[in-house]
Amino acid sequence: MAGPLLEFETEMFLGLFATDGLLVTAEGMGIDRVLLQFLRVYSEEGSLVLLLNTTTPEQEYFTELLRAEGVSHLPQTVTSEVQSSDRYDVYTRGGVLFVTSRILVVDFLTDRIPAHLISGILVYRAHKIIESCQEAFILRLFRQKNKTGFIKAFTDKATAFSSGFCQVERVMRNLFVKKLFLWPRFHAAVNSVLDRHKPDVVELHVPLTPAMRAIQSSVLDIMNACLKELKRYNPTLEAEDLSLENTLGSGFQKTIRHYLDPLWHQLGARTKSLVQDLKILRTLLFYLTQYDCVTFLNLLESLRSSQKAFGSNSGWLFLDSSTSMFVNARSRVYRVAETKKKLKQGGDPEQQKNSFAEVKRELVLEKNPKWEALTEVMQEIEQENSQSEHDPGRVLICASDDRTCAQLREYIQRGAEALLGRLYTRTIGRNEAPFNQDVDKRGRPWGRKEQEKGPKGKKPRAKQTKSSKKGQKPALTLTQMVGKEETAGGEQMGSSADEGEEEETEETEEELLLDLPSDAYYGILKEPLTVIHPLQGCSDPYSLTRVLHEVEPRYVVLYDAELSFVRQLEIYKASRPGKQLRVYFLIYGGSTEEQRYLTALRKEKEAFEHLIREKANMVVPEEREGREDTNLDLLRNQDPANATTNTRKAGGQEEAAAPSRVIVDMREFRSELPSLLHRRGLDIEPVTLEVGDYILTPDMCVERKSVSDLIGSLQSGRLYTQCLSMTRFYRWPVLLIEFDPAKPFSLVARSDLRQEISASDITSKLTLLTLHFPRLRILWCPSPHATAELFEELKRGRPEPDAAAAQAVTAESDTVNESADLYNPGPYDFLLRMPGVNAKNYRALISNADSLAELATLSQDRLAEILGNAMNAKQLHQFLHGSIDVPPAQKSKVTESRAKRKYGFNGATYLAQQRNWVDHHGLVSVNKQGYPPSGAVLSPPLLERHADKVVLFL
Repeated sequence: MAGPLLEFETEMFLGLFATDGLLVTAEGMGIDRVLLQFLRVYSEEGSLVLLLNTTTPEQEYFTELLRAEGVSHLPQTVTSEVQSSDRYDVYTRGGVLFVTSRILVVDFLTDRIPAHLISGILVYRAHKIIESCQEAFILRLFRQKNKTGFIKAFTDKATAFSSGFCQVERVMRNLFVKKLFLWPRFHAAVNSVLDRHKPDVVELHVPLTPAMRAIQSSVLDIMNACLKELKRYNPTLEAEDLSLENTLGSGFQKTIRHYLDPLWHQLGARTKSLVQDLKILRTLLFYLTQYDCVTFLNLLESLRSSQKAFGSNSGWLFLDSSTSMFVNARSRVYRVAETKKKLKQGGDPEQQKNSFAEVKRELVLEKNPKWEALTEVMQEIEQENSQSEHDPGRVLICASDDRTCAQLREYIQRGAEALLGRLYTRTIGRNEAPFNQDVDKRGRPWGRKEQEKGPKGKKPRAKQTKSSKKGQKPALTLTQMVGKEETAGGEQMGSSADEGEEEETEETEEELLLDLPSDAYYGILKEPLTVIHPLQGCSDPYSLTRVLHEVEPRYVVLYDAELSFVRQLEIYKASRPGKQLRVYFLIYGGSTEEQRYLTALRKEKEAFEHLIREKANMVVPEEREGREDTNLDLLRNQDPANATTNTRKAGGQEEAAAPSRVIVDMREFRSELPSLLHRRGLDIEPVTLEVGDYILTPDMCVERKSVSDLIGSLQSGRLYTQCLSMTRFYRWPVLLIEFDPAKPFSLVARSDLRQEISASDITSKLTLLTLHFPRLRILWCPSPHATAELFEELKRGRPEPDAAAAQAVTAESDTVNESADLYNPGPYDFLLRMPGVNAKNYRALISNADSLAELATLSQDRLAEILGNAMNAKQLHQFLHGSIDVPPAQKSKVTESRAKRKYGFNGATYLAQQRNWVDHHGLVSVNKQGYPPSGAVLSPPLLERHADKVVLFL
């Protein structure tokens, strides 16, 4: 499927094969073909090569191509399904391996992978390699343990290096490579090859209709006004990035959030509203050129109704340009007759109301101009196929997304009137009767069946149009051009009768013919074979490439333009020099769609020019590749965690310190913190922990939470369980909350702040957590870098943790470290819940009573002596020995209100909750007949009967 490499692709391969480096190509320039060639070379038992940063569909695609070429030692995938004990055998077999980053980090740290046997590492999407990511950690570990293996990186996103200071140099530093290979589209070697094998390109600049042009002008005016307002409210923003041209690009939303995210919480409501308005207006421009008039108007009306429903105030809705936009959008769909407009003027209110009800709309339903251009293209293809001596050429139609593809498919099969009528009936006119006698409830012209029926009730093969005259050949619809074959019943494919069954039958037959995945096509029609496929949105990133090589079209219709696929078509034609390929390029002339495409071209060209200048001025140290120990990026313990300076020794020499160690849970390797800890000189020991995420010392356990994870854990109650386990087994439990300083947050929205304290608030739950666990320490860190530095400080001068002991600690474990501050959590929590017991006096009770049974035997005077407070002693004694239930005859509102004020609910409910709590925690085993009688909870007789079930405090 891939075919042999072109001349410039071979030059790319040989240049990178000879030396380590970073290869940057233009989008669609066949970087996957070059990578496949490397996989083909290294797919043998004599070498062990790792491929990083690929997704599962990409791995399946590469493996499928290698299998088709007859490669015997195919790449293997190492995931969590492969047992840790079996992974060493997989590594020693050699060949190319797809390994997830988390597994590879753990295997490098535990020496489960033979690092000295690795021939090299291939890195895909190299522009994403930043210092703290998993792949950079893997490369650093690899280069520390292996000085001879190669590192080769690939990327086709040149624009990713255009932002930031020395971005490409930082990426190359993280990759440990010295060479930078640049292959833009304007490279002389690329031009010479592609110019010799140019496809036949037909550019069709479709003009916008007057209404569409007016709408586009209105939207651009509104966007310009919003940008001026945004600059006025935020004068520190870069004026160049907020130009109208950049606003049209796909990366504008990312750019504006990059500037505003660090101070988002400080921005006023007006600025936030403007950012949202710009996003909506960009969507409007996309809908205008991408979809039909009904879909666009429906979006506009939905925006207006949502503004009214939610009370939000977008100022652009009240501008004159907005009014003009609504008027023109409606004029594309319907118009109101002038005679009926006059009925509304004058007369009494009731007459006006009745006349208003009688006003009816006449549907206009303006066709999309590109549809008509597509019809002309298909007619031309049909004519050429009929005159050709060869087999009819297959057609591939490529549109932006699946929604556009679905509309094109319906347009090809049913025509524009049926499509627009159906859309109108389902959206804008769903609550109205048909507005004229030309459209029925299903959006089809009234009397269509009668008009289309020929002699004996059969449908004609060609539909007569209004413009057809006697003696002239009638214009054909796309259905008749593409699907001339009739079924056995005489029904034409794409007709209204049994339409779903017909389509399903045709698709199933063609599915078997092409063997395509389920989401690889959006319409398959016969004679000539026509495939409609989206450019974006497929689950398989190579589905379009598969279809291109399976169908092998002679004609490609680019209904929407995408830069990478245009280049892909150039390479497709160059790799098949003897076969004809004609590309029809449909684009709205003078539209924002054309501007977006040209802007993408310009930005990529500027990005490569920037990279060329940076390559010329780049200073690359000799030790960059890390093959020698002089590379400072490979050094650890630059500031050892346990290093101490003894001033009594001559010159203040540092004492030799053993490497410091941190035990890390396996699941934590999804984050960047382990990489930064290792970089600071801390040894990482990955194990599976049930309690905590990081064990810093034998007595210090850390549970790491992001802000979103913190809120979710507080809401679900999971954080309480985690803190309970940490408090039970470790002297110093720590809750670490990490947040990004560039992304401000608030635990409680400003609008949710209220005078009263609510138990459902996040801040209240966090406060209760700290009150319930007095020994819990909460650390707030603005970034993983700060966390790594903090861990280093916390470990200084303290003993090292034991991995075996940390791994043995589980939530169900009965072993508790011997410490005066640690107690059995069940009786301990229950004691704190008793009336009269608080955090200040519970220790005195524990030291004078070894169990709940002994506590129940103490008199009120003895309790007063222990607690130092007669009122607390009385409450506790009454709770243990008195009955809370009140006979129903003696209950009164006063008694209930007092009980409610005292306990927060009535006494019976309180007692029932205590029973449930006791039974749940296993302090007293309750028999199958039910709970003990009320008034006897924790009484001495009951405790004596269940003495074997009573749990001691200590």
